[in-house]
Amino acid sequence: MDNLFKYALALHIIFIVTWFAGLFYIVRLFIYHTEAESKPEFEKNILQTQYKIMEKRLWYGITWPSMILTLIIGPWVLTYNFDYYVTSAFFIVKLCFVGGLILYHLQCHVMFKQLQNDVIKYTSFKLRMWNEVATLFLVAIVFLIVLKSNTGMIYGLLGLIIFAVTLMLGIKIYKKSRDKN
Repeated sequence: MDNLFKYALALHIIFIVTWFAGLFYIVRLFIYHTEAESKPEFEKNILQTQYKIMEKRLWYGITWPSMILTLIIGPWVLTYNFDYYVTSAFFIVKLCFVGGLILYHLQCHVMFKQLQNDVIKYTSFKLRMWNEVATLFLVAIVFLIVLKSNTGMIYGLLGLIIFAVTLMLGIKIYKKSRDKN
């Protein structure tokens, strides 16, 4: 492994982390933005104006650039062991999850544009559920790239399903406890 590869890999990991940080936080801002809708008019206007600014800075200043740089540097890292990766089942599945993550990102962009235009289509509960989808992608991709085996991939996917069900149950329990208060 030469130093250039190590720098490329480090940058790839850094931009993956910042991409996920942006995805996690943007949906959290969407939740707050949506919940501000039920506030008194004066408070609602102040909050939603501030959330729009925060969303715009996060989305265009961190999340989009991080995704683009991740997708540029990833193939560069791949060239260092191309034959191994493109013939490995775990890597093909990982690429499918990355494709799903890109679609998730694009759907977040649709939501972002709607909120920027004062169109609120989702409840805070639906957005909380949506927020956990990024977690599922993160868990799946990390396990696939670390385990690097078909057997590990199968156990990882089963674990992912169990993890997803647990997350969804946790969200429902949280919602019930919030509704009681």
